[in-house]
Amino acid sequence: MRKTLKPVLSLLAIELLVACGAPQNETVAPTAKMTSDTQSSAQEWTVDPDDDPRLWLEEVEGEQALEWVRGQNTRTLSRLEGDPRYPVLLAEAQELYESEDRIPYGSYFGGFIWNFWRDANASHGIWRRTTLDSYLSNVPEWDIVLDLDALSEEEATNWVWRGADCLAPAYERCMITLSRGGSDAAVRREFSTLKRDFVTGGFEAPEAKGAIAWLDQDTLLIGVATAPDNTTASGYPMVAYRWSRGTPLAEAQEVIRGDPDDVGLWPQRFEDHDGSVYMMAAEANTFYQTAYWYLPQDAPPLQLPIPAKTSIQALHRGQLVFSLEQEWQLSDEGKTFPAGALLSISVADFVATGELPEVHTLYIPGATEALGGVAVTRSALLVAIDNNVVGGVSAFHFEENSWSHESLPVPANLTISLGGSDRKEDLAFINAEGFLTPDSLLLADTTAMTVEAVKRIPDRFDTTGLLVEQRTTVSEDGTVVPYFIVRHENVVMDSATPTLLYAYGGFQVSIRPSYSGSRGKLWLERGGAYVVANIRGGGEFGPSWHQAGLKTERQRIYDDLIAVAEDLSSSGLTDPNHLAVYGGSNGGLLTGVMYTQRPDLWRAVISAVPLLDMLRYHQLLAGASWMGEYGNPDDPEEGAFLLSISPYHNVRADGDYPEIYLYTSTKDDRVHPGHARKMSHLLEALGHDYLYFENIDGGHAAAANLSEYARRDALLYTFLLQKLLDPVPAAGAAAPSGSS
Repeated sequence: MRKTLKPVLSLLAIELLVACGAPQNETVAPTAKMTSDTQSSAQEWTVDPDDDPRLWLEEVEGEQALEWVRGQNTRTLSRLEGDPRYPVLLAEAQELYESEDRIPYGSYFGGFIWNFWRDANASHGIWRRTTLDSYLSNVPEWDIVLDLDALSEEEATNWVWRGADCLAPAYERCMITLSRGGSDAAVRREFSTLKRDFVTGGFEAPEAKGAIAWLDQDTLLIGVATAPDNTTASGYPMVAYRWSRGTPLAEAQEVIRGDPDDVGLWPQRFEDHDGSVYMMAAEANTFYQTAYWYLPQDAPPLQLPIPAKTSIQALHRGQLVFSLEQEWQLSDEGKTFPAGALLSISVADFVATGELPEVHTLYIPGATEALGGVAVTRSALLVAIDNNVVGGVSAFHFEENSWSHESLPVPANLTISLGGSDRKEDLAFINAEGFLTPDSLLLADTTAMTVEAVKRIPDRFDTTGLLVEQRTTVSEDGTVVPYFIVRHENVVMDSATPTLLYAYGGFQVSIRPSYSGSRGKLWLERGGAYVVANIRGGGEFGPSWHQAGLKTERQRIYDDLIAVAEDLSSSGLTDPNHLAVYGGSNGGLLTGVMYTQRPDLWRAVISAVPLLDMLRYHQLLAGASWMGEYGNPDDPEEGAFLLSISPYHNVRADGDYPEIYLYTSTKDDRVHPGHARKMSHLLEALGHDYLYFENIDGGHAAAANLSEYARRDALLYTFLLQKLLDPVPAAGAAAPSGSS
């Protein structure tokens, strides 16, 4: 999900009772009313989502639920860890994750590069810094600022790093955010970078979802979801407070209050190169509609007169830069800006008048282009721009009340991502990578307009004979959908290539070519092919590509992925006996839909930290915040559509399904683990093949440290090798060892 902020059923017709730890009085399925026969279509069923016999599995820490989870983990780990290939895969993954020749990516401010680092000797991690000159050397001399392993041991807590917010210009006081076990809810504690310790009697906020922004050395703006009167229905903060040093949080002064139905409200600090500061708040009314407020110290909040579907990107040279996710027409001028445009206004002029100042255009993307990240240096605003899912960077300059731009000479045909920059310096870091091209860290000089490579990770796997293709196929409604294939050049097109297809398809998230040592070593080196589908719902081609699949139009996203899978088979690369589909979070919903709608296309399905119960998703954790993406289950039209696609409600007792591997985390407080739990319990009751694993820690990544990441990958690829590389049993034959 983006960081920005932004009834009927074909189900459980004839379910089998299975002894699996459920309450004695439980029925086998959510209460459903059938209007004809047990094999009715989705439109012939009605269901009450709150009368679900598996609600006990939504009790995250419930004793009965955890007992069932432990039994499932034992079953899954017995099979996967018992495979002789597993320890080899685990050792390879562990070595990759803990390798010390990784690029130490970091933030750049106050004359230092700040980096958070984990390796074999620092599983929780260390926060450290070094000078720019030292960082650019082959062996940087790091100064450890905070040892999270030592802190975790001292406080007997599995702390997971969530970042630091340091106050300019000295950067001596920082608010450190720490999560227990990887959850989104976190504590925020004031830290001194001079004393290398937490400040005695300093600011310390209770564990909660939220955010802080420094107002000055003795004052914070803070929003934390700690009680019903300051928490939205989505579980995020609803109120921003001004909190003065030395006073309890309960006495903090309310600055701005949102509404309970908002997604959340977050305080923000924007600082320009000259030190001028503007305090703001982002009130996300929905996941895609945000009201931005300027927060003066001595006057009421003032709303910025910009469209609701807008993302503020940066402040540069007095210009507040924002991108549009909707068309915007200026009624008094008759001027129209398209969705995807990058625009700016003078923030000082707005503050002075409260009216919309002159709107400046930075960039209007073309049909195959999409805006990526933004970074600010003293002399330029850097903008990553993808063209047909391949990256580039432009440097924008604001002079004489207008914008100009020129391209930076970054490597061609790679994914380009903007990294650390300092608004008071003319340098910025950029990352370049591809499916077969290891990450390179580039240093850009925005005055000389030069780019040089300063660091590169070594090859993590053998790429000999491997190639990357970008192909297209046509979806059900005639839309052209691109996808990438990574395969060996000598692959025989006999439909027998073990192929892993990955996609996401939501929240305007672009899935671009990326380098993964784990994927290359554990999968590509063993003869597998890898495919990434750039389906609708993502951001690969701007807001319209995303919005084409919102709410009741979502079937287009699923049709896109189906078209890619069918194209892979018709091309001769693979077939349903050698094809697996994989996705996580929203992608876990995507693969859950693939499991129920087109089970004939796959030999295996992987659904990671997924949404699967689309009738109750809005009642679970952060689910209410995503109704702008999926729709409202309580709305008759949207609810009927959600029921028609909801994986949990569309598994048939007599269905012929591939084996599905579902994994999640007990500590995931974003996508509720109840989704994966209930789906697995249902499949168990119906006698369908499945595996389920739940990591006790790990949050939404389903892993909290490097060892857990390695284990997660080793389990995944063991499953894939069993399903796609091992011989497919003949009809009526016994399954091979290690398969189900």
